[in-house]
Amino acid sequence: MSDIHDLGNRGEDLAVSHLAGKGYRILERNWKFGKEEVDIIAETDNEVIFTEVKTRKSSYFGAPEAFVNRAKQRIIIRAANAYILRHNIHKEARFDVIGVILNSTERRVTHLEGAFAPGL
Repeated sequence: MSDIHDLGNRGEDLAVSHLAGKGYRILERNWKFGKEEVDIIAETDNEVIFTEVKTRKSSYFGAPEAFVNRAKQRIIIRAANAYILRHNIHKEARFDVIGVILNSTERRVTHLEGAFAPGL
């Protein structure tokens, strides 16, 4: 397994722990719809949350959460729509981004709730 892939997996593990610590129920990790993927799908009593996780060793080139561009958002929205239809979900959907900085001296999780929305 590559170092980048391992870093991403460890970042997703931290993101899952963060969400679970906030009382979210984790439904799926790395849910795929064709070539599209959602890193984490979780829920609360009122919402289903589709979360993209970006992990970096540092913020030298910018905050990791800032790298979820509009094209990536569209991919997540399409996959989320498929998930909602496939699982007959009748809750509000929310799109979050979690940025993780993870290295030998730093372990930081930044959670942006409602980071983007369809059609915006």
